[in-house]
Amino acid sequence: MIEKYVVPGQKVDMKAVKRNPLQPVNPGQSERTYTTKIFDILTEDRIEILMPIEATKLILLPVDGEYEIFFYTELGLYECIGRVVDRYKSNNVYIVLVELETNLRKYQRREFYRYSCVLDMDARNLFEEEVDKLEQNGSLQLVPGLPLKRSVIVDISGGGLRFVSDYMYDKNSLILCNYKLFVKGESKEYKIVCKILDVKEVENRPGEYEHRVQYMNLDNDEREEIIQFIFEEERRNRHRQKGF
Repeated sequence: MIEKYVVPGQKVDMKAVKRNPLQPVNPGQSERTYTTKIFDILTEDRIEILMPIEATKLILLPVDGEYEIFFYTELGLYECIGRVVDRYKSNNVYIVLVELETNLRKYQRREFYRYSCVLDMDARNLFEEEVDKLEQNGSLQLVPGLPLKRSVIVDISGGGLRFVSDYMYDKNSLILCNYKLFVKGESKEYKIVCKILDVKEVENRPGEYEHRVQYMNLDNDEREEIIQFIFEEERRNRHRQKGF
């Protein structure tokens, strides 16, 4: 319940969500963070927030604009994605009505949020010559035609992922991870070099191994796409739970 964490008067930060990683939502403003306060909690999904003010000037957040919202609560820092659905003035107070589009979650300052899922993935060890070229010029030049082993991604984030395979990769080794995500209305393939951070046998499932990996050659645009995929999936899950 949102009222367990969020109360009127609490500080919040709002930062515009990028819909297209290559172009800002609002040119010149997409990277800005606005600090304001909770005005009222209307329902589990709708809250009123005071219109941000900078240098005595009201910041008119656009209707239908989506924002990462960070709540400074007594239990710590929480976040979610919200959409501005209305703006109005009440008793000389300027308010934005925000609909929460993802569940409230604890914000991990040093880590990316990990989204639980089930996604097919193919993977293999990088050859030494591929590693050498990656270290020399920073580009991924793959040897064509090499077989890939099937795996299943069980959680994913903007910093790495966790997958299960019937093959055990060595800790600290570099592997190629090949999978697809549905982003910006279409299926996109990702070929990412990852470093094995941890590996262990799955409990009660002999011969299956869980691996935790970190992305090594992911550019900022691809990272934004993965994070956006997570937000969109959370939004769909929330709507399914509400019966939409």
